[in-house]
Amino acid sequence: MRRHWSLFVTASRYALTGHARNRFAMLLVVVYIPVWIDLAYVAIPDRPAPFRLRASGEVLSPPGNHLTQITGALNAVTLIAGFMMFAATFTGGAFDRRLAMAGYPRYHLVLAKLSALTLVCAAVAAYATAAAGFAWSPRQPLVLAAALFCAALTYGALGVVLGSVLRREVEGMFAILMISILDVALQNPLSSSGSDSPVVRFLPTYGAVQASMSAAFSDASAGEGLGIQLLWLVGAAFAAFLVFRRRTRNALRPERELRVPAPSGPAPGPAEGAQGPPRQAEHVPAARRVPPE
Repeated sequence: MRRHWSLFVTASRYALTGHARNRFAMLLVVVYIPVWIDLAYVAIPDRPAPFRLRASGEVLSPPGNHLTQITGALNAVTLIAGFMMFAATFTGGAFDRRLAMAGYPRYHLVLAKLSALTLVCAAVAAYATAAAGFAWSPRQPLVLAAALFCAALTYGALGVVLGSVLRREVEGMFAILMISILDVALQNPLSSSGSDSPVVRFLPTYGAVQASMSAAFSDASAGEGLGIQLLWLVGAAFAAFLVFRRRTRNALRPERELRVPAPSGPAPGPAEGAQGPPRQAEHVPAARRVPPE
């Protein structure tokens, strides 16, 4: 048990160190989140923006700047979590493969990355919730933080998938940026007239958007939205585990046959005393090998 704990702690330390070295991501967390949320509060008019919450059927009319702050917080946490996990997976892929081929258990590596992702997403979600509630108080701040946390975890797992599949860093950055922007923008009633369309139910942060809107502007339960987001999270985490397992597999093929050298002297022919051509080395299956006496 102590050995497993030691392996997990060592892998977690490497994962957290990799995130800490990503200074650009740290700058995004500290600066981008409050700046984006505050600009939405100042620049967007505060006139009511009525929309229907699909999870409960309730019609809400929050101020437009408050609504944009919530969607902006979702966009910020998903971008940062996806970017950080993509960068960690893309740059640390060779190191993970070497560890796995050297005998380091892959399950410990996966659990360490999951733990590091959880800590990062919890910190980012708490920071975004505090920034969004600086000028006004959401109805259910803890539920809002939970929705942001689940959305960040989902995009963190997607970042692992993209970091394992894509071959160029710019491709992954562009993919995460476009997916997050389209995902959240299509569900914002101020920027999309189709936010009430049934198509938005298939977007990665649909559950988080429904839960965060309910938590910010009403006292209704956000359990359905959080449940839908957890399904997306489980699916993304399973896909991340599969691609990580495939990427760190042992690419060396096992040796199935053993080459046995030919004897030094000439082999006897079919008749006694006759000499035939020397026998060549033959392949003997490993299962037929006899241990020396």
